[in-house]
Amino acid sequence: MTDQRFDPSAADGRWQRAWDEADAFVADSDSNKPKSYVLEMFPYPSGRIHIGHVRNYTMGDVLARYRKLTGHEVLHPMGWDAFGMPAENAAMEKGVHPGGWTRANIDHMKAQLKRLGFALDWSREFATCDPEYYGHEQALFLRLYRAGLVYRKESEVNWDPVDMTVLANEQVIDGKGWRSGAEVEKRKLSQWFLKITQFAEELLEGLDTLDKWPDKVRLMQENWIGKSRGLRCTFKLVGEGHGIEVFTTRPDTMFGASFVAIAPDHPLARKLAEEAPPLAAFIAECKKGGTTAAEIETQEKKGFDTGLEVSHPLEPTWHLPVYVANFVLMDYGTGAIFGCPAHDQRDLDFARKYDLPVHRVVSDGDKTEVVFTGDEAYTGPGKIVNSRWMNGLDIEQAQAEVIAKAQHEGWGRGETQYRLRDWGVSRQRYWGTPIPFIHCPKESGGCGIVPVPEHHLPVTLPEDVDFRTPGNPLERHPTWKHVQCPKCGGPAVRETDTLDTFVDSSWYFLRFASQPAGEAFDRAEVAKWLPVQQYIGGIEHAILHLLYARFWTRALQHIGMLDFAEPFASLFTQGMVTHETYSRTENGREVWYGPDEVERTGSGATLLADGAPVTIGKVVKMSKSKKNVVDPDTIIDQYGADAVRWFMLSDSPPERDLPWSESGIEGCWRFVQRLWRLVGEHDASATGEDRDLARKLHQTIDAVGREIEALAFNKAVARIYELTSAIEKAPASATRSEAIRALVQLVAPMMPHLAEEAWDKIGQPGLVAESNWPAVDPALLVEDEVTIAVQVKGKLRDTLTVAKGLPDAELEALALASDKVQRSLDGAQVRKVIVVPDRLVNIVA
Repeated sequence: MTDQRFDPSAADGRWQRAWDEADAFVADSDSNKPKSYVLEMFPYPSGRIHIGHVRNYTMGDVLARYRKLTGHEVLHPMGWDAFGMPAENAAMEKGVHPGGWTRANIDHMKAQLKRLGFALDWSREFATCDPEYYGHEQALFLRLYRAGLVYRKESEVNWDPVDMTVLANEQVIDGKGWRSGAEVEKRKLSQWFLKITQFAEELLEGLDTLDKWPDKVRLMQENWIGKSRGLRCTFKLVGEGHGIEVFTTRPDTMFGASFVAIAPDHPLARKLAEEAPPLAAFIAECKKGGTTAAEIETQEKKGFDTGLEVSHPLEPTWHLPVYVANFVLMDYGTGAIFGCPAHDQRDLDFARKYDLPVHRVVSDGDKTEVVFTGDEAYTGPGKIVNSRWMNGLDIEQAQAEVIAKAQHEGWGRGETQYRLRDWGVSRQRYWGTPIPFIHCPKESGGCGIVPVPEHHLPVTLPEDVDFRTPGNPLERHPTWKHVQCPKCGGPAVRETDTLDTFVDSSWYFLRFASQPAGEAFDRAEVAKWLPVQQYIGGIEHAILHLLYARFWTRALQHIGMLDFAEPFASLFTQGMVTHETYSRTENGREVWYGPDEVERTGSGATLLADGAPVTIGKVVKMSKSKKNVVDPDTIIDQYGADAVRWFMLSDSPPERDLPWSESGIEGCWRFVQRLWRLVGEHDASATGEDRDLARKLHQTIDAVGREIEALAFNKAVARIYELTSAIEKAPASATRSEAIRALVQLVAPMMPHLAEEAWDKIGQPGLVAESNWPAVDPALLVEDEVTIAVQVKGKLRDTLTVAKGLPDAELEALALASDKVQRSLDGAQVRKVIVVPDRLVNIVA
């Protein structure tokens, strides 16, 4: 036994240098080994690695190390999702250049990752703000343009008048810009779009092939794509020669219609507003409202009665009023709906507000009366009622009948639509990939929009930019945007919008696999590694990032650059790391304190600064706003990288949230030392066999490998705990020393620094990271003894350890010979003995 403690402050750095010197984790594309691509979603270089990153990357690292030990050539790269608004905000707030801020953060975060000993191929590292990377992105964008998958059109956007940039719907909070707090305006701007809708059906069908993705992620994408079969039809304006086109997914409810509503930016609404100031004011008010689907669902439903009426397609003498409504969206369907209040909650809220008829047309059980009462719409199954010739049909039959009638009579047609909209990728900001187009003014006889020739790529960002004035520095740069037209040689200007940063992360996994100088990637080289065998990242990226990456892969396949359609064969979404919060009310507001500012005292807590009590709040996701964050560097300084890694894996299933606790990390530190003491007991000269320990060892080797492959890391940890206890209890033998040596290899993917130190201490050659996973003896996986429960009158009275497969008669005899059984029988006559082989003997007296 060793009297020394394991010292991570010395061991961690020593073995990290050894791995680097040996190029232990550099992937060889030409290797004949089976290839395995393990990838975690790459981080944004915000300045510091947080504990959530540590959990995410530890999971991927364990799998990557295990696959290397099991004979795979592993690609496990790292890079940086480096463009975006936070860097630009830092430039405005701190007076620094976004590039300098970003690269300083990368340096710091890379050092943090290295401290954790991740088995990463740093030779393939890149940041998306590297001109080499985004130059290739520009070339790909131009190829998609030439294939008809990129276009430019005028589109209504959310415009922040203070930050002077377009905001995504999710960046508009209560009608205000998320950063500036200014009231957001709706503006028409010329924007660049990617034709993701062209692949809507493929993206939907492809979800069925992703059987190694979480069901919830596939469902979220399915709902986002939003395929719906419905009816496109015309409600004719009374007294006019034209009408309003409506798309509905519920043509079965047409006899329940009580109004038609159009979007505030519908062409008819805009035309009417030109001569109706009250309507113009209403439309302006609508534009200040929420823009996300969730906000539109929850906001008060408001409308403006235009005074117009339309004829019902199924009954021309039936006229319906036309409203402009704040809950109708121009970018879904036709920008117009018919309202059936009894069977749609938004329509019902609207009808109640404006005292419109509410007629039931789908039965709710036995409820068939025409007038619908109550404030909750019925959207469930039922038979069609109060609908003339449709009465008695079920919903699907009625829908088919109405569509057939519409097509026969010429007032409508069946149509499939998708909620998915083309991807607007223009951003009016500096820190992003310049969109590679030049505008040669047509009004002066120029060429219009001209792609930048590929040999002029990359179009790099200028360094001399000024952030003192809000808005896009590229737009007001004195020289950068002024160029000659590559087509006619005349004066022209560059496109000053940059690409949405989701574009940068939509193909980075391809660049990790292949990095030629003259191309974004080599098709044959990529085919060696892709699809990614295991992708790991947060559920928050379930829709946009993952959907966009799937689209880009399909688009590149479409133009002949790839041989596969799905980028990620298997997806795992890990849980968050959580921590309790500490706060108290000061001067009427809640002030939050970090764990390092607080001392826990029994069931309470006090502030270290003044000893006054603070309130212990809920255990929630770590966040800077609530200050319930734990600094990985501080924890590593105290406990070493391996204890931190072990904690990330041990206490909770990886798909669930992991509550951080001081007692938890202390327990992991104690186990590190416990393993180190056990390694000190390794005796290469020991002799003798221990059959029970050998069986336990080989069962553990087999189980740990299977659990790691299944990403069930907490179960693998539990198996290692069991084996450790078994080794500690076993007497000295050659088997025990073999078990200690194998245990070192079993923990190597999880606690690599301790494992290397131990491997060296017990005199094994080379690095444990480059050794082979211990072989399993199949014969030792089979139990040759079983434990039999012995019951008397249904109650457990004894257990017997016997050879597996013992005949029933022998089991019965052993059970009846038991002293405990005989005492329980107390002389009573045995009437019957029931034997369940290898499990149970039940004695009936």
